[in-house]
Amino acid sequence: MSTTMNTKQREAFLSDLHVGVLSIARDQKGPLTVPIWYDYETGGDVWMITSASSSKGRLLKKTARISLCVQTEQAPYQYVSVEGPFTIQPVRAGQLLHMATRYLGTQGGKAYAEASQDTADSIVVRLSPATWYTVDYNLS
Repeated sequence: MSTTMNTKQREAFLSDLHVGVLSIARDQKGPLTVPIWYDYETGGDVWMITSASSSKGRLLKKTARISLCVQTEQAPYQYVSVEGPFTIQPVRAGQLLHMATRYLGTQGGKAYAEASQDTADSIVVRLSPATWYTVDYNLS
């Protein structure tokens, strides 16, 4: 039996470290659904970094809403899925290092950020969660 999470639980779960699965609508096909690093602070927007010229970047120019799902990989399973409008912004100094450190730790994050210094094509996508879907099998 599963239970939905309350606001505090779902925001804490989304704030934790997970690889997200981003979905973006496509014409005459199913949505593009791909893994992505993200960050979220309680009460704010979810933000991700991608290339403007990637499939994701090109599709973002054609839609107004996107979805992101994060989950646990082991039982008891949990997930949070959010969808809503988004904005696109240039990458600011330190954002790539922050994201890489979040996922790879201090040394790995620094090495990744240094190897990825050409961010001219990179954009920050800020998703404003409008709809939340949650399940937590721990709460049964």
